[in-house]
Formats: sequence, C-alpha cells, structure tokens
Amino acid sequence: MGEIFDISHDSVNRFWERERYEPKDLFEENKSYINLTGGTLSGDDTVIEKLYSNPGKTELIGYYCSGKHQKPIKGINLITLFYTDINGVSVPIN
Repeated sequence: MGEIFDISHDSVNRFWERERYEPKDLFEENKSYINLTGGTLSGDDTVIEKLYSNPGKTELIGYYCSGKHQKPIKGINLITLFYTDINGVSVPIN
C-alpha cells in the first residue's frame, strides 16, 4: 500500500493501529451513491489462507470451509457485501 500511495510502510501501519473502522463506517461513506430502488445486494465470502499461523495467538485466524480445498482450512474468513444499482453504480457497503 505504501508503494501505491508513495508513503512509508510505517505510516500505513501507524494509521491502521490508530484508526478503528467498523462496517457501518463503510456504509456511511457510500450511502450517498446508493439508489435503493431496483438494486442488487450481493454477498460473498472468501477464506484467506493462513496455513502456518497459530489460531491461539492470532485473533482472526480460525478454521473455515474452503471451496477451493473442499474442507475446513486455517485462515481468515472475509465476508463482503456489495451493492449494484440499475444504472451500474457498484459500491462495497460492508
């Protein structure tokens, strides 16, 4: 991320340690783009593999069902809620 925005890696880390974003913050940021008539709400989940992490020492690590592996694997379960309206406007909302 630091390379993309031309800022130091430490600056990015300090930002994420300082800020406490919640799912509602993303919705609040994008709600002005949402037309609640005729849109589609899509949910998707993915497992980010963390096969060598210790679930007892890392808060978000657990065992989740993986479509790729067809069995539970160790990782982070990421769930995304995405809205698309009839005009083609698409925004993540959670």
